[in-house]
Amino acid sequence: MTHTAKRLLMVSPMVMAFALGLFLYQGIGQDPNNTESSLIGQTLPEFSGQTLDSPGRTVSQADMLGQPALVNVWATWCPTCRAEHEFLNTIAQQDNVRIFGVNYHDQKDAAQQWLQDLGNPYVFSVFDPNGALGIELGVVGAPETYLIDAQGVVLDKLTGELNERTWPQLRSHYLSLLEAKN
Repeated sequence: MTHTAKRLLMVSPMVMAFALGLFLYQGIGQDPNNTESSLIGQTLPEFSGQTLDSPGRTVSQADMLGQPALVNVWATWCPTCRAEHEFLNTIAQQDNVRIFGVNYHDQKDAAQQWLQDLGNPYVFSVFDPNGALGIELGVVGAPETYLIDAQGVVLDKLTGELNERTWPQLRSHYLSLLEAKN
């Protein structure tokens, strides 16, 4: 092996380690719950679907309009959704936050039982068994929460659990929308 080849073998791992370190450094300090959505600034997609609480009732995007609201994507198979559910109940009851649910890739019986056992913070929850509405929303996983204004324009998105730590920023935005409406 030549002297140059030996030198390259010695330097290559250091260059690769430096490149990997630089790549990882770019992600430090970034909030993993704050992900961009192509829907921000866009109106919620048109949809028509049945609700979990009244399976014969069909709702659409128009049923979510009129006041600012949260649209929460959830599922019974999602442990993080279970972790955030009590918090959703709390803000729906104590702060009168309007929350619409999208039950994503789930079983209807399990989802109905979940709401019966854990409480129902939703004005209604759209049953989305095949994830068609989720695809339209650009869902990458559950839970995800979208803040919409009274016209249904998506203003913000939270990927991950809505809780005491993540709620304050969305809450201030939500409250400012309510104040502007009144």
